[in-house]
Amino acid sequence: MHRNLPCSHFSLLQKKRRAATARRQHLKSAMLQLAVTEIEKEAAAKEVEKQNYLAEHCPPLSLPGSMQELQELCKKLHAKIDSVDEERYDTEVKLQKTNKELEDLSQKLFDLRGKFKRPPLRRVRMSADAMLRALLGSKHKVNMDLRANLKQVKKEDTEKEKDLRDVGDWRKNIEEKSGMEGRKKMFEAGES
Repeated sequence: MHRNLPCSHFSLLQKKRRAATARRQHLKSAMLQLAVTEIEKEAAAKEVEKQNYLAEHCPPLSLPGSMQELQELCKKLHAKIDSVDEERYDTEVKLQKTNKELEDLSQKLFDLRGKFKRPPLRRVRMSADAMLRALLGSKHKVNMDLRANLKQVKKEDTEKEKDLRDVGDWRKNIEEKSGMEGRKKMFEAGES
């Protein structure tokens, strides 16, 4: 492709490509610098917000000198811990209630749409008799002993087995059965 182009035009294309890659690299580095400064600003803002929250909710601790004052301070701290635990418990209960309501509403939504969520199925080991009793009820007595309904089959006479053994040379047997006469013999033997 470049062989057909004159040398000056080829060098212009290379310069443009170099300029484009240099511009891309410059833009990339500028974007990275902006991102780094934004991340630093966000970290500083979070730190300031954290300090403000701690100053508002956790005043500096002043330890009193006497034992009586220390006991009162401990009682106040325990009372605050209890109140915080109560709030945490209340918020957990509210969260559980809202989650339950969300599940109920989503189930109602599926019901209204006509799409039913399949519950996870568990494998249940149950015999065929127990399954039929569960389906039909305890009044109907069903026995699933399939072998009881089978017929007794007796072995056929051993004469046929002897005939098969006494056949002898297979070539004679083939010659006897070949042609129309052999078929006639087989037909006559089947009738008798």
